[in-house]
Amino acid sequence: MFQYDPEQVHYKVMNWLHKAYNLGIGKRYLESNFCIKHPSLETHAFGLTFKNPVGLAAGFDKDAMFIDELACLGFGFIEIGTLTPKPQEGNDKPRLFRFPDDSAIINRMGFNNQGVDAAVTRLKNRKTDIIIGGNIGKNKTTPNEEAIKDYEYCFKKLFDVVDYFVVNVSSPNTPNLRELQEKKPLHDLLMQLQNVNMSYPNPKPILLKIAPDLNESQLDDVIDIVTSTRLSGIVATNTTIDRQGLSANKTLIENTGAGGVSGKPLKQRSTEIIRYITQKTNGKLPIIAVGGIFSGDDAQEKLQAGACLVQVYTGFIYEGPGIAKKICKSLIKL
Repeated sequence: MFQYDPEQVHYKVMNWLHKAYNLGIGKRYLESNFCIKHPSLETHAFGLTFKNPVGLAAGFDKDAMFIDELACLGFGFIEIGTLTPKPQEGNDKPRLFRFPDDSAIINRMGFNNQGVDAAVTRLKNRKTDIIIGGNIGKNKTTPNEEAIKDYEYCFKKLFDVVDYFVVNVSSPNTPNLRELQEKKPLHDLLMQLQNVNMSYPNPKPILLKIAPDLNESQLDDVIDIVTSTRLSGIVATNTTIDRQGLSANKTLIENTGAGGVSGKPLKQRSTEIIRYITQKTNGKLPIIAVGGIFSGDDAQEKLQAGACLVQVYTGFIYEGPGIAKKICKSLIKL
């Protein structure tokens, strides 16, 4: 399948999974082969109880089209999105590139999604009770000075159908989005979302997804803001604009154009940031780790650095549908 366009293959594979799930014995077959249950895997974080600590990161099922099917593959939680108020096509194709020798992917998808309302409808009709995270962003055409309205719109729409929220201001694929990570705009955005959150009888956990390209001073600002706005945690990290971890031909890399790198080249930096945040906060700030997780050892490295949960994306693509079970089995042995 790696001989074909990555984006086309993604939807073909997911449609096969959908068909398998809908067979008479499909759901039971998938669960018996890919799910694993053990008391030691149960994880408590930011007021929620996860059946295991291995989740599917945002970006894989942006539009919540395959929640029931993916829940049969052993994940403890699934994060949908990034969702925007209005549907948008995303960036021009091709926009997804594999680098198998580096176990990496470059993507510049650009928040392609069908809009938050379509996802809400699907989530209302899902059968599984798996924990769902809602990753929210802004439309490409929305100027940064009006971004708060987009995030607030998505937050309100998703509130009744997700278990926690992730605020994405760290994708490198939407022009100027990362400017929202600067201290004042980030504080204003998160404060407004918390004000809306607290207006509900039972507020939901809100986490911030950060870039791996932040320096220590910027990380200190993020920690201060997350603490002062009383967010529930951090997702570390998004994709990186740093290409130094790729061993592929430089011309080939340059020909992919702009985009964020995910996979094994991100592993070390992601762990460094998790460890830094943990040390700065004395381990009091929950962290969902994402970046270069392909095995149980990779997951354990993140947990030892201070994370309480892990997410896979590129590892899922390269390792296949058994990755959650494989990681969970490894964690049980520890």
